Amino acid sequence: MQLKRGIGKVLKYGVLLSTYALVASVVLQIFARFFLTTTPPWTEAASRLFFIYSTAFAAGLALQHRYYVHLDVFFELLPKVMQKWLRLFIPLFTLLLFGLMTIYSITFIVYGHREFSPSMGIRMSYVFASTFILGASVSYYALLQFATEVKNWNK
Repeated sequence: MQLKRGIGKVLKYGVLLSTYALVASVVLQIFARFFLTTTPPWTEAASRLFFIYSTAFAAGLALQHRYYVHLDVFFELLPKVMQKWLRLFIPLFTLLLFGLMTIYSITFIVYGHREFSPSMGIRMSYVFASTFILGASVSYYALLQFATEVKNWNK
């Protein structure tokens, strides 16, 4: 339970920090365009990076709290047996898909360590790490959802 709470806190703070950084970089970009002679060349790339990280940190939390769009109208029309199987297989397929994404993102990060962002001058592995965060957090919460469905299977 403490691990779950700790992961949730890390993801929440990650969302907050990356969103605040996104807002700050956009405000700096707007300020520079109106009041300075030149705009910093890195603000556009930084805004994209912070947006990607905001999404990566938030994706697992959205799955945990079931904030994703559901097709309830369609789902409710299905027979109860089909609904039960779908509740089991959707988290399983999500886990498989994002588990693969997490595994392959490690290779992506390693390759990115040799490359640098032209505008920001940082290693691309820092940029590509967002893929790992997204995949790992969604996989974790999909695993928890799947385990809950298995536990409640006969109820």
